[in-house]
Amino acid sequence: MICLLFCSIGLKGQEVSDYVNPFIGTSNFGATYPGPVAPRGMVSIAPFNVAGKQNVLEKDSRWLSNPYVHENTFLTGFSQVNLSGVGCPDLGVILVMPTTGMVETDHLSYGSTYSNEVAKAGYYSNTLDKYNIKTEFTTSKRVGVNRFTFPAGESNILLNLGLGLTNEEGAMVKVVSSSEIEGMRTVGAFCYNNPESAYPVYFVAKFSKPADSFGVWKKPRKYEGEEAQWMTYNGKTRMMDNATRMIVGDSIGTYFKYTFSKQETVEVKIGVSYVSIENARKNLEEETSNKSLETVYEETLGEWNQILSKVKVEGGSKEDKINFYTALYHTLIHPNTLNDFNGDYPEINTGKIGNTTGTRYTVFSLWDTYRNLHQFMSLVYPRQQSNMVKSMLAMYDENGWLPKWELNSTETFTMVGDPASIVIADTYLKGIQDFDVQKSYLAMLKSANQIEDNPLRPGLKNYLGKGYLTTEDVGSVSTTQEYNAADYSIAVLAKALGKTKDYKTYRKRSLSYKKLFDKEYNLLRPRNSDGTFYEPFNPLAGANFEKNVGYIEGNAWQYAFMVPHDIKGLKKLMGGDKNFTIQLQKVFDDNQFDMANEPDIAYPYWFNYVAGEEWRTQKTVEELVTKYFQNKPDGLPGNDDTGTMSAWLVYSMMGIYPASIGDNKYQITSPVFDQVEIGLDSKYYSGKKFTIITKNNSKENNYIQSIKLNGESLKRYWITHDEIVKGGVLELELSPNPKK
Repeated sequence: MICLLFCSIGLKGQEVSDYVNPFIGTSNFGATYPGPVAPRGMVSIAPFNVAGKQNVLEKDSRWLSNPYVHENTFLTGFSQVNLSGVGCPDLGVILVMPTTGMVETDHLSYGSTYSNEVAKAGYYSNTLDKYNIKTEFTTSKRVGVNRFTFPAGESNILLNLGLGLTNEEGAMVKVVSSSEIEGMRTVGAFCYNNPESAYPVYFVAKFSKPADSFGVWKKPRKYEGEEAQWMTYNGKTRMMDNATRMIVGDSIGTYFKYTFSKQETVEVKIGVSYVSIENARKNLEEETSNKSLETVYEETLGEWNQILSKVKVEGGSKEDKINFYTALYHTLIHPNTLNDFNGDYPEINTGKIGNTTGTRYTVFSLWDTYRNLHQFMSLVYPRQQSNMVKSMLAMYDENGWLPKWELNSTETFTMVGDPASIVIADTYLKGIQDFDVQKSYLAMLKSANQIEDNPLRPGLKNYLGKGYLTTEDVGSVSTTQEYNAADYSIAVLAKALGKTKDYKTYRKRSLSYKKLFDKEYNLLRPRNSDGTFYEPFNPLAGANFEKNVGYIEGNAWQYAFMVPHDIKGLKKLMGGDKNFTIQLQKVFDDNQFDMANEPDIAYPYWFNYVAGEEWRTQKTVEELVTKYFQNKPDGLPGNDDTGTMSAWLVYSMMGIYPASIGDNKYQITSPVFDQVEIGLDSKYYSGKKFTIITKNNSKENNYIQSIKLNGESLKRYWITHDEIVKGGVLELELSPNPKK
């Protein structure tokens, strides 16, 4: 009974975590999971339900990027390390599965349907229908706590190292005693990378009750030979006896067997490390030793309430609060902690073990997160953002390059552009400057100028020589735009550091997108290596992730306004305010806007750049929030991209958004709530809090009539970062009619 857990903790009153619904995003390719995770946790637990013939995965392989899909009904265990909101598979390994009766080792045989799902921040539970076993889970930062309530009779706990989201091979498991297991699982084929990128995740599992018997298994290969003869008996996989406690190989696992005379519970604590088995054991002991599931959950829930309470909202509906705080929750999963309790972490590309006194973060999906998530971290959680930048610089020390799409100290080189430069420059300009900015600047210059063997900026020779990539290069238009944005970030950082010559150089480089502008279409168009425009040109080609020439995950319309550093210049290029507005409105009217992907997510805010047209931003943002973000499993527009879509929602519901880069401005729109209070960190900012108050707020009143900052009328639809972090009040008054 769930009440036993929550009543024993004694929660008093309404907590912000009560508004978190982890089921949001578990359908419609959102790629989130409902299981527990601590803020920025290394460990997360997910019901693994994407392996089974009756599940969606068999019909559509895109579900493979996530261990859990809400429509599925058949699970084969609970994975202990997972990724949230990513578009490619990795992790989803170290699967624990309770069963009853005889031991089965085939997941399709021992898997079960399930019911009575409960998911909260830091807690998940369900009932396995086949076995009448109640499952419960929580986590600390580096330890997963699994609890199973078994009926009387024969019961088993399986640990399967063969299953996972990708097909890397290699694992080891050792039964240390009747109450402890240790081992390792190989992972690392993110986006189907080269197998050489594989790396180990280590674990130690401790059981609250010693097993009556135990063993290990290895599924035989489909070939004849000594191994197959040794491992099989009468055509079935043979269990190893208790004397055989260790096995190395593929598709291996271990089982612990019990015989209960009455209903019993067993807790399994699993500590994880990317450094060693010894560190996994140390993580387990330091974080959860002698603590029950209730105690660990109470501590993790307290962390969630503390960190979510940095933003407090009033007004709006209950559904609004659920959507808001669930989105805020999703922004606080990745980047996540990589270092162990003692500070150890695997360095990137060196084979060495580093050590930090702070936090070494990992999972930097920077092509996505540079657009809004890191700006949000800088505003609300600047200490975290500082450590994220320091983590990036440590990667530069170890690997020779800033990260592009880093995952557990491996560089996947997924997507295009040079996004780390944008994040680091923005962080420094926002006043978070307790990192080595000179090293940062040199790292940026290296990626911006080294033509040979440059993994961050392929096609740089064409870019430097012509000002753009050509159709011979991957995503020539998109990538040119990304390099432009990075160069502008270098320019503004150079200016802040007093490097005037560099500022002029990189500012000029950042405007080369203009060479791709085709007046015939009023769009950016690919050019061939001889400088001619690419033919045949179809501005619509590339939507819905269709591959095309010139664009990455989008078409010409979805990249037409992706110039976040020079919207004023783009307006002029398009023929002025009127033509700019007409062209931008076409994106929405002709159904070319893609809320599910990053290139165009700032577009609703560009109307603020045209005097008298700001009402279009207010109208469009409200429509998008209502249409795409809802309190249900498919309540995200698509892949959450490690919190980027959720960050868009958090900002948009608050009424501000960092649409541009390099100028520290937030565009203003109509908030969802009557009041939003942002707590400010005194280590970095002089103000204690910043409050956004909305008068006449209702479903009918969507349009801003007046704006005041600290009591003074504001004749603009943007506010600076400096104005916010000094503290104060932004007051908006709404009405049902646009102010044109």
